[in-house]
Amino acid sequence: MRIATWNVNGIRAREQNVLRWLARENPDFLLMQEIKCEEPAFPKSFREAGWHKVVCGQKGFNGVAILSRAPMNVSHPVLPGLAADDSHARYIEIDANGLRIGNLYLPNGNSGGDAGYAYKLRWMDSLHAHASALLADDIPLVLAGDYNVCPEDIDYAPGTLPADDALLRPPTRARYWQLIWSGLTDALRALKPAGKCYTFWDYQAGAWQKDRGLRIDHALLSPTIAERLTAATPQRNERGLDTPSDHVPLMIELA
Repeated sequence: MRIATWNVNGIRAREQNVLRWLARENPDFLLMQEIKCEEPAFPKSFREAGWHKVVCGQKGFNGVAILSRAPMNVSHPVLPGLAADDSHARYIEIDANGLRIGNLYLPNGNSGGDAGYAYKLRWMDSLHAHASALLADDIPLVLAGDYNVCPEDIDYAPGTLPADDALLRPPTRARYWQLIWSGLTDALRALKPAGKCYTFWDYQAGAWQKDRGLRIDHALLSPTIAERLTAATPQRNERGLDTPSDHVPLMIELA
């Protein structure tokens, strides 16, 4: 089984890139973040190419979607535990092929001052509580997406981020590690424990050309799924194509 996560930075802007990638890779599931549209505006070309979709969208901002060759059952259209008036389209969860798959776009936390960062931490607390409940029920789980966290210093190129960036701050990292300590496995680091493996390169300052990237897209796996892990690869060549997203797909493979 092949599952990919990809912040596409606007599905309508990246429609042809994603269609070409799907035709080549044919994953079982593609989890997309930052689609930047509501469901009625999601391109019909994916359905015409034989893909089923589930979407939690928002006009011009945020938004997550999952594509699959087979129909999917949505178990949660939003992240449980958030405030009832939370309007951000950042999470969708499905049951399919004997798995629970959560697709997430975690808040960046650098905008909105102290309130914006506090929202990021509350979101991470809700994610941890939900993941812990699923793990307690021994549900086979994949939680993948744009986490907006560099867990360790090796996960960002020197000088790309200030020490007080929301992706690096100790409370951010502590909450990421809470997820790991609760029983989840970072798929990429399970197979490649050392070395840089970036998934994001900014559009500014020649970041791609200078390989000044970040690893902020992650796939976390419950124990029974981690035992099936055979590969985890950021597909960095996508960043060098025409009109790319600033993120690349992270593909995991399960036996």
